[in-house]
Amino acid sequence: MISLRRCLLLKNGGVVSMVGAGGKTSLMFRLAKELSERGDSVLTTTTTRMLMPKPEQSSHVILSDSLDIIIEQSQTLLKKNPHVTAALELKYPRKKIVGFNPKIIDEIFKTKLFRWILVEADGAAMKSLKVPAFHEPVIPSSSKWVVGIMGLDVIDKPLNRRWVFRPELFSELTGIGMDEKVTVESLALSALHQNGILKGSPKSARKIVFLNKADKPGSTENGRKIVELIKQDQDTEINRIVIGKVMHQPPVVEYHDVSKIGDMNE
Repeated sequence: MISLRRCLLLKNGGVVSMVGAGGKTSLMFRLAKELSERGDSVLTTTTTRMLMPKPEQSSHVILSDSLDIIIEQSQTLLKKNPHVTAALELKYPRKKIVGFNPKIIDEIFKTKLFRWILVEADGAAMKSLKVPAFHEPVIPSSSKWVVGIMGLDVIDKPLNRRWVFRPELFSELTGIGMDEKVTVESLALSALHQNGILKGSPKSARKIVFLNKADKPGSTENGRKIVELIKQDQDTEINRIVIGKVMHQPPVVEYHDVSKIGDMNE
């Protein structure tokens, strides 16, 4: 079985930011489980908002606007469990936790308290696809990896609010009209475009596209079509494309290298 750590090119610790739509939260907590079970210390957090994690996702949650308190409580909790979640506060009635300014995450990373910091850096209202607005995504500058997620289940579905977050922006970027079918070509363009799901990624960060929800007939084949379309762009900065199904076992179906990866020894 291919580990998420390996297929996402993770090595030597650092900040991993997850953007896009179609399974960010599920991927983040599944990856946190895998890394913490290896004995690595892991912080899961957000720069936007996300639902309060369930106990099976994260048993320890710190809510504070004080960096000192977060560090102090984390040091205590890490003695019991290598995985901690932290955020500013909990907002009712939706029970969403409000995330940190990305500079705070940069500061937490500098403490070296956590080997890994996993960040949900984009919101998508539980839809399978999105194009970021002008203020999105909110990616910490310390991110060594940016994972852009798209749900394969949206292919051949109508471009509307049921399936796509901010469908008007997706229409503007791809040229697909409202209520027309979403295509493999449009997903490839969304991954490649400078204003697509990987917008705002640090120049030096590894860039991975995760095509999620490959659990329906034909979805893996559609994922492969997207891979081939992305590979045709010789200027792309995307390093690897993963076809997966995060809610299933195993979570990775296959992966494809796109541009030269090299070695990350930092």
